[in-house]
Amino acid sequence: MRRKLLALVAVGLMATASITACDDSDGTSDGAGGSNKGSGKERVGVILPDTKSSQRWGTDDPKYLKKAFEAAGVPVDMQNAEGDKANFQKIADDMINSGVKVLMIVNLDSGSGRAVLEKARARKIPTIDYDRLTLNVGADYYVSFDNVEVGNLQALGLMHCLSQKKVINPVVAELNGSPTDNNATLFKQGYDNQLQVMYDNAVYTKGPDQSVPDWDNDEGGVIFEQMLSQRPDIAAVLAANDGLAGAVIKVLKKKGLNGKVPVTGQDATVQGLQNLLTGDQCVTIYKRIEPEAQAAANLAVQLFKGQTPDPKSLDKIKDPESGAYVKFKSLTPASIDVTGVKTVVNEGFVAKADLCTPAYAKLCKKYGIK
Repeated sequence: MRRKLLALVAVGLMATASITACDDSDGTSDGAGGSNKGSGKERVGVILPDTKSSQRWGTDDPKYLKKAFEAAGVPVDMQNAEGDKANFQKIADDMINSGVKVLMIVNLDSGSGRAVLEKARARKIPTIDYDRLTLNVGADYYVSFDNVEVGNLQALGLMHCLSQKKVINPVVAELNGSPTDNNATLFKQGYDNQLQVMYDNAVYTKGPDQSVPDWDNDEGGVIFEQMLSQRPDIAAVLAANDGLAGAVIKVLKKKGLNGKVPVTGQDATVQGLQNLLTGDQCVTIYKRIEPEAQAAANLAVQLFKGQTPDPKSLDKIKDPESGAYVKFKSLTPASIDVTGVKTVVNEGFVAKADLCTPAYAKLCKKYGIK
């Protein structure tokens, strides 16, 4: 009897070992530099930040990323954290534990983003920072625009608008992006490079200067209303993106100042372009998202296939906190005023039907939007 029991136990142990081996085999995928274990389908994981701060995260980037991955025949799992750091972490944990071969993120802030990237690194999963750099030892690769140049173009656009209006010594307010977003820091670096010279030479007067937590447009409107209350003589606003510009314009409309006070933006959103058409916004920055998404997808596809991206195709950018250099695929932004709105439509970035609603139809015709 004892021999029979031992034999049964041995058979049971062998069966258990066999099941475990099958599970590991099904969930193991060879990535660059090693393997990761999980139980899911091999794919690229993409985590986007929210759908509130900018139109792009809810519509543009998902569309172009999906198109690029489908063209490459590589499966992608794309999810949006909806501005929730805990949800961002949960999505990442689920992706990492279920066996994604590459992880691409747009962080909500560097702290929570770094925690996710460290987990991926521990599982030897290659990582990509998309659009926003995660500071202090972030991803293996970074794909974005030259964000200092974005800020530079915003300032130059604002200066041109003030010159056209022939404003003498204008008070300039700065409504900056989220203090936890390195991009916002770079934008500000770019526009302050230009504006500080004007302040120093007493050509412009520096007005209120404040950041908006989490790029929250509602909060941005509240902050700007306070700014205007403190300095009713504000004559120009450097708003860091189109969402914040829209919040500023709402406040200016209450005071009958819209169209009189030049406002900048960024992202060439439908709202931003409509504000250009009406003259309420003087400039936006057009960051062609399809090439950015394509560049990031190309990189992810190579990593998915276990290939090493050609270093000659990449630049390097210095992480200001760690001092380390990150492999960087850099893209070039463009400044758009009202005469350039038709370019954005012609290139398919924004649909005419979305832009030229009945309220804007005459303006679209006026500016040659077909």
